[in-house]
Amino acid sequence: MRRKFVALAGLMLSFVLVFTACGTKEENPGGDTYPEKQGTTEGNGASSGDNTFKVGMEAGYAPFNWTQITNDNGAVPIDESAEFAGGYDVEIAKRIAEGLGKELVIVKTEWDGLVPALLSGKIDAIIAGMSPTEKRKETIDFTDIYYKSDLVMVVKKGGPYENATSIQDFSGAKITAQLNTFHYSVIDQIDGVIKETALDNFPTMRVALESGAIDGYVSERPEGVSASSANENFAMVEFTDGFETSEEDTAIAVGVQKESELTDKINEILAGISEEERQEIMDTAIANQPSAVAK
Repeated sequence: MRRKFVALAGLMLSFVLVFTACGTKEENPGGDTYPEKQGTTEGNGASSGDNTFKVGMEAGYAPFNWTQITNDNGAVPIDESAEFAGGYDVEIAKRIAEGLGKELVIVKTEWDGLVPALLSGKIDAIIAGMSPTEKRKETIDFTDIYYKSDLVMVVKKGGPYENATSIQDFSGAKITAQLNTFHYSVIDQIDGVIKETALDNFPTMRVALESGAIDGYVSERPEGVSASSANENFAMVEFTDGFETSEEDTAIAVGVQKESELTDKINEILAGISEEERQEIMDTAIANQPSAVAK
């Protein structure tokens, strides 16, 4: 009798499970086999469906972007971190987010991870001192230019290269630049240069210069001003006979997904920021950079 009861209860339970499973499948036809892509709609990026504007940057390329431990001088919290991001790129990102009517979220990302993060939808835009080169345009789109600068060399103050006026004055010098940037490729224009291994970021290059591992590194003028301002042992060399570059190399633009609806919107916002205001933002960023970025 007990076995019959158990068998009957088991049969009833099977019916319950079948109907329950059918009900669940009806509510979520895809089940777990085809999970919905969270916040990734073609052309819109990470923020589709929410009210955030997720921006990727290294937060290690002062004065364009850096990391600090407080929210002083308008720094923005870094996502999933107790730290904050400040700098020129952050201020531009703030103006763009405001123009879009969205909340700015800074996603700290290594340089080599920025484009993959954009393509995967983890971020909506790259605002990280990135040049709109033809190579990068094969993968992502860019907005109009939001800053343009010249190439310089950062060296030790009082050293043999401080008074250089031509890039050829660095023949025999140990020179490097950031990995996967055009800065590194232009080193080849110096005859007889000792081209050291490219380094991941600018804080690392500053440490290498301080220690004497290199004689100098190629950078853009704002970073050169930043480095020499933050560290009294550094000097910035500007050239009368400098590197041969194209406008796309020395220009900086916002990176977005291919055919993104953000492109035109961001261009409209950037058009509303005058050249005078952009320079003022840069001058302020240089003045506000924390001294720790030089170490």
